[in-house]
Amino acid sequence: MSAFAGLRCAMCKTGFPPEALYVCDQCLGPLEACYDYDQAGRTLTRESLARRDRNLWRYRELLPIVGDPRTGLDSGFTPLVRARRLAEILRVKELYIKDDSVNHPTLSYKDRVVPIAATRALELGFDTFGCASTGNLGNSVAAHAARLGLTCYVFIPQDLEPGKVLGSAVAGPHLVGIDGNYDDVNRLCTQVGDRYGWAFANINLRSYYAEGAKTYGFEIVEQLGWRYPQHVISPVAGGTLLPRIGRAFQELRDIGIMSGELPRIYAAQAAGCAPVINALESGADHPEPVKPDTIAKSIAIGNPADGHQVLKTIRGTGGTGARATDEEILDAISLLASTERIFTEPAGGTTLAATINLLKADAIPRDESIVVCITGNGYKTANVMAGRQASSTRLGRSLREFEAFMATRATEQPKH
Repeated sequence: MSAFAGLRCAMCKTGFPPEALYVCDQCLGPLEACYDYDQAGRTLTRESLARRDRNLWRYRELLPIVGDPRTGLDSGFTPLVRARRLAEILRVKELYIKDDSVNHPTLSYKDRVVPIAATRALELGFDTFGCASTGNLGNSVAAHAARLGLTCYVFIPQDLEPGKVLGSAVAGPHLVGIDGNYDDVNRLCTQVGDRYGWAFANINLRSYYAEGAKTYGFEIVEQLGWRYPQHVISPVAGGTLLPRIGRAFQELRDIGIMSGELPRIYAAQAAGCAPVINALESGADHPEPVKPDTIAKSIAIGNPADGHQVLKTIRGTGGTGARATDEEILDAISLLASTERIFTEPAGGTTLAATINLLKADAIPRDESIVVCITGNGYKTANVMAGRQASSTRLGRSLREFEAFMATRATEQPKH
């Protein structure tokens, strides 16, 4: 079923063998997987998909493995929620939340990319699997490594949220806290991978890992009844997700499943870490690195590895981007939970807050279809919402005391 045809440079198009490679030795551009689309189109059809299991591997022909999937058989195909109450508040006609906060098994979109990298690691003969992580990736790498019996190393910044540290530690990896930010961690892991010959999901296996993000885009189209939305807003950290959503939309046309106008794609970043938004505003081809300073730690990557591809995708689709302050992020988390009961982490709060800012700026028409990408679960970062909700009312056990409480409420002035 595989139509995987090897690796090539995204910049100069030089071909490479399907090994643990991620940088072109000719121009230093990133490597990406390529496929035989004619072959894929013969077996990947709407009719065949209707008979397949509802997991990320249903799009097997357009994923870069050569044998059978080894993990992730329960990952993907997360809900696309029609957000009617939120749409009414935002005064938009058609709004959807693509909700990877409930992805299996670690409650983030990383459970799409890690199964691809882990399967490929086994195919390439690795026995040690690791990552540089701001939290969610470490959770997923640790979980899938545990399922596969791989030795696992998860490298994280020391100031990571406790919930995300626990989410990795519980699966039993070697957890390594580094005194520095994510970019420092990533540099060290690049050196460790070269020195020890380990597989790092988001470094020497990045060419494979990144392809799992396409399943997010494939699902949006399929769950909309085989139509493209008109606008998609994605968070940007290292830059894996946004360009692969765009690639997914294009590949569905390349294999003949879809036709029509492609969606516009927009970047969402925290104001305290917005290298892509800065580049969009300045007209630069590559983001200039910044030092992160935001509560949205899972997207606090000041030097995005795929920044050029993010910018190319946004500009190619006619999109743009927006930043959100920490206060706007927290307000958006509360708004999403109180309207659609989806509790997201600050990355998702950033995406919704940026969407609101794009609507206010008239960058997105309110009468067209909009998909907001929610990529992680708020229970991992619950501490950021401390003190923002009303405390519980303390009462005794008697009905009389509750009745007195209700009488007090009846005399309260309604809130406006």
